[in-house]
Amino acid sequence: MCCSFPQDSVIMVLKGVYRDRYYARFFALETIARVPYFAFISVLHMYSTFGWWRRADYIKVHFAQSWNEFHHLLIMEELGGNSLWIDCFLARFMAFFYYFVTVAMYMLSPRMAYHFSECVERHAYSTYDEFLKLHEEELKRLPAPEAALEYYLNEDLYLFDEFQASRSPGSRRPKIDNLYDVFVNIRDDEAEHCKTMKTCQTHGNLRSPHSTQNCLEADTECVIPENDCEGIVDCVKKSLTK
Repeated sequence: MCCSFPQDSVIMVLKGVYRDRYYARFFALETIARVPYFAFISVLHMYSTFGWWRRADYIKVHFAQSWNEFHHLLIMEELGGNSLWIDCFLARFMAFFYYFVTVAMYMLSPRMAYHFSECVERHAYSTYDEFLKLHEEELKRLPAPEAALEYYLNEDLYLFDEFQASRSPGSRRPKIDNLYDVFVNIRDDEAEHCKTMKTCQTHGNLRSPHSTQNCLEADTECVIPENDCEGIVDCVKKSLTK
């Protein structure tokens, strides 16, 4: 079941403050949505620097996830979601503290942090899905923002493929004709983030889609060696059972 005090608190604030101001709410949501990936990468770089364990594929996929959320944010800015300074302040204020909470959670237990992020992405999917159902006709009459066209219709979609760990590269190519299509793709992106976060909860299970493809093409073993432990909680548990 996806629920926790930090997540419920953020959702309550977003719903209470923004209500029907959808683009401002989405701007705040996307500002916050990037934070876990920044936190994961920060901790992974620290572990790598100290020589504890290295996960190049994890860093690569999490960067691609942050890149995707960054473009969601650019789209919301183009739609006017950041037009009021108070909206920008509130979103960045929450993101600042959320970063340190996520870093602490990831250091304690990566599995717990990934589960929490899965819940956040699931909420984002539901939010966009509800918005699409309520405003379908209106959105179909509006043009797509330039930021969306540049991202989704770009010739180089390497990073777009990279965050979708459950898909093979090139298997998903967006169609953008209007603003409705943009939000359909954003919603579907959140579903892919959710799947990737679920994959991460299995010990050492995440692979870069391109790395997997290269392994298969080279007919080599696509296996990542297991670490002795991941996170403080996992290490303590394993030390007690030895």
